[in-house]
Amino acid sequence: QVQLAESGGGLVQAGGSLRLSCTASGIVGSFNVMGWYRQVPGKERELVATITNGGLTDYADSLKGRFTISRDNYKNAVYLQMNSLKPEDTAVYYCNARDTTGQAMGLTAGYLEAWGQGTLVTVSS
Repeated sequence: QVQLAESGGGLVQAGGSLRLSCTASGIVGSFNVMGWYRQVPGKERELVATITNGGLTDYADSLKGRFTISRDNYKNAVYLQMNSLKPEDTAVYYCNARDTTGQAMGLTAGYLEAWGQGTLVTVSS
């Protein structure tokens, strides 16, 4: 069973930093894209950042310069370093992993997507 385990959320004051971690299990290969999304109650889930297994990154425009995504392909892990946090960054952050090649399950083709359970980040003013 494919699972994504997140950690690192919590309460922080505005201007502070947090580092989120997410580790995938139940796969034999790797996801070609891993990333983070966030959601505030009453709003749609939105992209924070993604990273490919080759290291290509994509960020929400509003977060560039404050958030940094990285991954460890050997550990099947993705990280999100969040600096200069603002109260509007308060949300549930979800880890996402996608494989469009089949390699995550040791196949030559296929699609697999998984979500973590979410970790709450609260930034106080």
